[in-house]
Amino acid sequence: MSHSVLIADDEPNIVISLEFLLQQAGYQVRVAHDGQQAWESIQRQPPDLVLLDVMLPHLSGFDLCQKIRENPAWARLRIVMLTAKGREVEISKGLALGADAYITKPFSTQDLLARVRTLLEGD
Repeated sequence: MSHSVLIADDEPNIVISLEFLLQQAGYQVRVAHDGQQAWESIQRQPPDLVLLDVMLPHLSGFDLCQKIRENPAWARLRIVMLTAKGREVEISKGLALGADAYITKPFSTQDLLARVRTLLEGD
């Protein structure tokens, strides 16, 4: 069975390219366009990995990351923060809240795909 990835991002161009890239790599992909949609999707059916933008409507990526990490049942769910917020303080905050990786935009799609594979191959 292939791994599932939830893309939580409100920028349509990024969502389209990530969705295509991940599907081509063999992943099952779901999309949420705001933090609340992502939270509801995770509660319904937790993915193996979340690509999480920090600046999301209704619930920020930081808040969503914290909510995910508060549930011990989701300890194996991998979180990759994917954001334009690249200051050291923001990176530190994302990692402190439990993100497994923090990638700043713009990013290399091949580097992102390699990071996703690395995080999921241990499962």
